[in-house]
Amino acid sequence: MRESKSAGTPVLLLHGSGCSKDVFARQFDGVLGEIYRLIAIDLPGHGQSDNATHPETTYAIEGMAAVVSDVVDALSLTRPIVFGWSLGGHIAIEMASRRSDIAGLALTGTPPIGRGAIASLRGFHARWDMLLASKEVFTPRDVERYLHLCFGESGTPAFIEAIKRSDGKLRANFLRSMLRGDGVDQKRFVETADLPIAMINGADDPIVRRSYIEHLDYEWLWEERCQFIEGAAHAPFWEQAVMFNRVLHRFIKDIAILPAVDAEQEATRRA
Repeated sequence: MRESKSAGTPVLLLHGSGCSKDVFARQFDGVLGEIYRLIAIDLPGHGQSDNATHPETTYAIEGMAAVVSDVVDALSLTRPIVFGWSLGGHIAIEMASRRSDIAGLALTGTPPIGRGAIASLRGFHARWDMLLASKEVFTPRDVERYLHLCFGESGTPAFIEAIKRSDGKLRANFLRSMLRGDGVDQKRFVETADLPIAMINGADDPIVRRSYIEHLDYEWLWEERCQFIEGAAHAPFWEQAVMFNRVLHRFIKDIAILPAVDAEQEATRRA
């Protein structure tokens, strides 16, 4: 786990498949890390975390959300904001559907999908490299293709090693779980959730369909629009970190004042 030294608003960062907490270095090393209590973990089967003993259950959407929820409890996080990228975003949605203490969700590279195989595919571009998301064993060529799919030309040797280290059983089991319709209906949850949701995506994301996320009927979409980072693809927090951090900073600031507003409204109601 990596944690910034700030005692500010807690922000839990969840990485995507084949990566690790290190992918958020440009958030920790910038202003966000100075102002907020950033926390990034290695999900099971990634980075320094162990591979799952029971991959069929741990690597399912509900199992991964349970693991992250345990982290929130273990760290005694109070009204955390959760940022999830790609796989991490799907986990964040599932966890938020189970808890009432999540202050807000920021999602990148994560189309909230409905139940079942057909609904699951609607949020994604149809391209051959997407099949890598469910492939258990990677060849060296697969590693290079996956790196490019996630990071374009901005990938690093460290990211290659992270992909090689990741447990391929997660890819197979997690996708199988999503296609089965396990967990919450993510599309419905995002469209009806009574918490602020920020959609922050790369303008040129090769994985997520822009039209899909723009036309969801959000109950509480932050700033009433999806945010798009120009010059970025699937990982805008890495590719265009300065622009991305500014947007995430605005979101966190807006959410941080909500408890005070809610308390004032509750006092008025009781009076």
